[in-house]
Amino acid sequence: MFLGTSGSMPTARRAPSALLVRRGGDRLLIDCAEGTQRQLMRSSIGLPELTEVFLTHYHADHYLGLPGMLKTFALRGREIPITIYGPRGLRELFAALRRIFGKLTYPYELVELQAGDVLDRGDYRVATFGVTHGVPALGYALVEETRPGRFDVKRADTLGIGAGPDRGRLQAGETIALPDGTVVRPEQVLGESRAGRTICVTGDTAPALGLLDLAEGADLLVHEATFCDDERERARETQHSTAREAAQVAAAAGVRMLALTHLSSRYFGAEAAKEAREVFPETVIPRDFDVIEIPFAERGAPRLLKGGALQPDPQRDALQSAPE
Repeated sequence: MFLGTSGSMPTARRAPSALLVRRGGDRLLIDCAEGTQRQLMRSSIGLPELTEVFLTHYHADHYLGLPGMLKTFALRGREIPITIYGPRGLRELFAALRRIFGKLTYPYELVELQAGDVLDRGDYRVATFGVTHGVPALGYALVEETRPGRFDVKRADTLGIGAGPDRGRLQAGETIALPDGTVVRPEQVLGESRAGRTICVTGDTAPALGLLDLAEGADLLVHEATFCDDERERARETQHSTAREAAQVAAAAGVRMLALTHLSSRYFGAEAAKEAREVFPETVIPRDFDVIEIPFAERGAPRLLKGGALQPDPQRDALQSAPE
């Protein structure tokens, strides 16, 4: 869910960087720019009691909304803890931010990460990768574990495995013994293992070739594209990427969809899209409140839902459908 897709400053239609990843009951906020809590309040989910925030780096257009959001949580009487993750320098940043948000009603934990760190969540993990932006900075990948193959009900019936716990144990990868002593292994009733889903989010970076291993075959790569080719020298100077360069990374990694974000106000989305699609056709340019749904591979391709995070509003929808 794209909450902020502009470059270093807000525009009339785009807020600065913020992205919410929803997986089941988990909600992971990646970056929290100026106005992020209001963007959440305007969305269809409101401002939830987030328990995790991941910062890619400490340029102001990626964290300025965080102290205000933390204060709002306190004013609501929040008690549950929150964890803030980020690269080296997070504790130093919060030493300064405490003067802004003051005393909170709930505990918070600061976790400094480095490239290669992995947070294990059971059936998925959050992995960090290094990017190039001139300051300590990280990208984040949400990687689901491989899933068991489909359960063959007819085969189970033939083997005499009745409905119940034994089928569940086989699906979980356990070998079982039937009452007559017959041993049944999972591979006898399960098809081939199925891949989980992977999302990679770069944050601000020059072309992030270091993420290729994690991004290989990913369902979605969210890559910054601050500039187009006409400003490629400026992109190099500021360690940002052009739309074409981001598309080259997507093509090299063989991802299923590329979403370009962090667009400079000097460009319209259509310009960046045209440039990127010459290299990687499956490129989209989300606007604020757009959603990308990522089904399992066997259920179809990722798809962009324009305005998918907002309640229906005919007047607003007409405005958003107009060219930028």
